Amino acid sequence: MARSDMYRKLPWRGGDPRQISEVVNNLVEGKSNNTGTITLDTNWATTTTLFDERVGNNSIILLAPSSDSAETSTAPYGEFISTTQQLAPSSGNTAVVTWDSTHEADGVYLDGVNDSRIYVRNDGIYDIVFSLQLANANNDAEYADVWFRINGTDVAESGKRFGLPARKSTGDPSHLTGTASHVLDLNAGDYIEIAGATSSTDISLETFVATTTTPYTRPAIPAAQATVSYIAPYSMDNIYVSAQQKGQATISHFANNTSGKEYKYVIIG
Repeated sequence: MARSDMYRKLPWRGGDPRQISEVVNNLVEGKSNNTGTITLDTNWATTTTLFDERVGNNSIILLAPSSDSAETSTAPYGEFISTTQQLAPSSGNTAVVTWDSTHEADGVYLDGVNDSRIYVRNDGIYDIVFSLQLANANNDAEYADVWFRINGTDVAESGKRFGLPARKSTGDPSHLTGTASHVLDLNAGDYIEIAGATSSTDISLETFVATTTTPYTRPAIPAAQATVSYIAPYSMDNIYVSAQQKGQATISHFANNTSGKEYKYVIIG
């Protein structure tokens, strides 16, 4: 804290009446020297250390956002799509949906190598929603079973079966949008996948490019879409004091890679 920001302190052996009056009046008006600012660390840090000689083992530390990036901080989220046709696995096998694009994300991300994996950077309860553009090119009605996985392990009772009618004609498959959601308890570093198996290899995830011709225009239709939303414990920016000792405190928060997230703090006690 700059010296110009500090209020008068009394000498250890006491002060004259004017000095005492000034200090007391400042305290009555809420002006004291137990405040400061802290900027959250980046590189997806989940803790930032606050160094302040006024922090004690039993101090109460209150924080409030004091910059635009801190004020607009949100809970983790992500939306991912696939714009590539994906074929059904062979009989008796399962496959996982792959992703090739990120619409929006913060604290949730795609694996750079294993493109079926969606990772989270923070512990918490998440709501996962998928939407699959299913197509059936077979003459017979078929079905697709789809479920969730965490770190490669199937999630119990997370499956859904989507029935697809027979194709309309040769080269004109039937279509169905398969949508489901599931609430998952995830740890930082966990990844989720959407897995499935089908009754026929004639089933696929089909994508359609945007159209600008008559009789109508429309945006592109992705083969698959998934959204990941942090829902609990309830918190917008999740910033709190997780540990403290004489002269410093550990500030825990959502994984951060945004510069300039500044918070003002008050130390009590």
